[in-house]
Amino acid sequence: MATKSDTFSADEKAAIKERAKELKAQAKRDTGLKDVLDAIEKLPEEDRGIATRLHEIITAAAPELEPKTWYGMPGYARDGAILVFFQGAAKFKTRYSTLGFNDIANLDDGNVWPSAFAITKLTKADEDAITALVKRAVS
Repeated sequence: MATKSDTFSADEKAAIKERAKELKAQAKRDTGLKDVLDAIEKLPEEDRGIATRLHEIITAAAPELEPKTWYGMPGYARDGAILVFFQGAAKFKTRYSTLGFNDIANLDDGNVWPSAFAITKLTKADEDAITALVKRAVS
């Protein structure tokens, strides 16, 4: 029979529950990252190069975002909602890929502002601008 000294205190139970929650969140994040990397790998070469670089930029600029696929494309979420995403040109049969931001992104600038950007290639200046956009979006 268990005695009082053999059981967990309320604080210990709370800590155990919190750790279980952390492990579950990490497993979900790991699955999301794998799904995003798999989605990028399946893209045609031109889209794959852009998506790979965007993945690196976004995860460096906003490591708090959770990678997850969105309509089969790479997306990055905050609190489960996609904040920023990539759409490959080939999948949607368009002449350019798109980097888009959903309404939870902090990009508001007056009454009108862009929320999607066409991408045909990435230069260092483009990468710097995207880094700044992502940081602003999560601020």
